[in-house]
Amino acid sequence: MRVLMLSWEYPPVVVGGLGRHVHALATRLAAQGHDVVVLCRQPAGSDAITHPTADTVVEGVRLVRVAEDPTHLVFERDLVAWTLAMGHAMTRAGLALLRDWRPDVVHAHDWLVTHPAIALAEAAGAPLVATVHATEAGRHSGWLSQTLNQQVHSVEWWLANRADSLITCSSAMRTEVAHLFEVDPGGITVLHNGIEARRWRVRSADVAAARAAYSPDGAPLLLFFGRLEWEKGVQDLIAALPRIRRAHRGARLVVAGEGTHGGWLVEQARKHKVRRAVDFAGHLPDRALAAVLAAADAVVLPSRYEPFGIVALEAAAAGTPLVASTAGGLGEVVLDGVTGLSFAPGDVDALSTAVRSVLDDRASAVRRARAAKARLATDFDWARIASDTAEVYRKAVVVEHAPLGRPKIATGNAFL
Repeated sequence: MRVLMLSWEYPPVVVGGLGRHVHALATRLAAQGHDVVVLCRQPAGSDAITHPTADTVVEGVRLVRVAEDPTHLVFERDLVAWTLAMGHAMTRAGLALLRDWRPDVVHAHDWLVTHPAIALAEAAGAPLVATVHATEAGRHSGWLSQTLNQQVHSVEWWLANRADSLITCSSAMRTEVAHLFEVDPGGITVLHNGIEARRWRVRSADVAAARAAYSPDGAPLLLFFGRLEWEKGVQDLIAALPRIRRAHRGARLVVAGEGTHGGWLVEQARKHKVRRAVDFAGHLPDRALAAVLAAADAVVLPSRYEPFGIVALEAAAAGTPLVASTAGGLGEVVLDGVTGLSFAPGDVDALSTAVRSVLDDRASAVRRARAAKARLATDFDWARIASDTAEVYRKAVVVEHAPLGRPKIATGNAFL
């Protein structure tokens, strides 16, 4: 099949798990014989005037990279306008592509590519498949009280209702999408994220160096990695750290990642008098992250909201014991007592108890970590996920869509 994917992230432009997801899916589909084109962004700093589009083939996937329109927009400050500028550039590049290549299906990944994905699917006369990786309401605990929240929600609602076929990464997300966007859950396919386990192999010397860097005295070492946003729940882990350290003296925490709440989390560490026990490592390259993963005594994922939790798979691939909340997809990825230990989102007491259990009983923690790693080859294999995605493509047909009104859920708590 000829597949046109649209994503605002694709390596080396990786902001979160979306970029890794699209890369793994695209390359696996290409390896299975499909003709895959990914329309995505050029890395930051590209000159939109002299180099508006780059067209290359990498790992069997044709990448058409565009620079957003040359304006003085900043993603963090001008999100909607910036997204429209990127969408305009993608639409122009996509229409040029359609002059001599026609997709059998268009696949949109998340709301930021909604406008170009719908325009190009209509221009090509191809069915539109959309994967909803997360929702604005979910990221804000159901609250759509600000204008920007409502704008993003409206675009998500449009994409979900305009798509000819929908995919979510977990059953929890299917329920969320069906409720928020007023679509039939029976028409939503659940396809889990996968993992490339080989990427997380690391030399023993690198593991030893990471351990020496972050826990030179051999004290217990905990790791969180991901975006530093409120919904990731790092504040709960920091709040639990004093209790963990009372039972395991000298225990340290590495927080790897960046985000808008970075400075606030530093203040939280000061508030709980554990600032010296927390290393805010910032963004770590894959090799460095893999080393810290393997060196840690436990990976802790305290998410308040988590559509899937691909970081849990990465921890499993590294063979590191896992403690995770049951938020969203994490409750499906981590089997409590079997592949890790779980706790209710926001329950600081239960979080600290679970971490202490891992540190108290290393043998049981290792058995769970091995079970988690073994499960990767069956439930989270990218080759199988790509085949299942191709089956969604084959079944997708262009549907006659009635004119859409406005979303019924526009303000307040969207989950009520």
